Amino acid sequence: MIQSYKDLEVYKRSFNMAMEIFWITRKFPKEEVYSLTSQITRSSRSISANISEGWAKRNFEAVFKQHLTHSLGSCAETETWLDFALECKYIDTSLHVQLTKENDEIGKMLNKLHQNWTSYGK
Repeated sequence: MIQSYKDLEVYKRSFNMAMEIFWITRKFPKEEVYSLTSQITRSSRSISANISEGWAKRNFEAVFKQHLTHSLGSCAETETWLDFALECKYIDTSLHVQLTKENDEIGKMLNKLHQNWTSYGK
C-alpha cells in the first residue's frame, strides 16, 4: 500500500533524475549558472516537487491532477533543456539519450498515475 508520495516509484525516479541533473550541471560553464544550469535544475526538481504537493492535496481530485499535469509540463521543459545542453556540448550523446529516456519513462508514469490516481489511495 502506498502511504506517502515517497512510496511512489514515479516520485523516486523523478527525484533521482533531478539529483543526477544537479550533479551534472556542476560541470557546466560558470556563465550558464543563471541560464541553462538554473533552468534545467528548476524544471527537473519541479517534477518531483509537484508530485509531493499534489499528493498532499489528493483528496481534491482536480487539484491533485493539476499538479500531475504541472509535473508533465516540467518533464517537457526538462527535455528541452537537455536538448540545449547537448547542442551546447555540455553533455555527450549517450548521457543525453539516457536522461531523455528516463525523463520519458517518468512522463509515462505520470500519465498512468493521472489516469489511475484512485488506485493509490485517498
